[in-house]
Amino acid sequence: MPRKTDSIPINNELLDRRVKLTKDQKELIVWLREEEQISYQKLANQFNVSKRSIIFICRPELKAKDLENRKNRGGSKIYYNREKHTIQIREHRDYKKELNEKGLLKTKKNEVDSL
Repeated sequence: MPRKTDSIPINNELLDRRVKLTKDQKELIVWLREEEQISYQKLANQFNVSKRSIIFICRPELKAKDLENRKNRGGSKIYYNREKHTIQIREHRDYKKELNEKGLLKTKKNEVDSL
């Protein structure tokens, strides 16, 4: 049975663990690459992400092409590990429950209380 917090989105990039880089960081990466001519690898090391992530940020057409190729190969199901996924989902749900208990998620009840 789904938890109550499953339907509540995490609307804060800083709290959402699935977000590797914020929008501001992505804009900075594009600027550093275009204006300062910093290499992909140096940017990846600086922001603690993979070189591939940096390339996809700087060249979105390559990301679109990669997504199309992945779709043609059968999607992300090739790499799906059910047991690992179950554990990760459980940990994410527990994290969202913790955020909700601290009042950091915006629920309809919280929005009504603030009015």
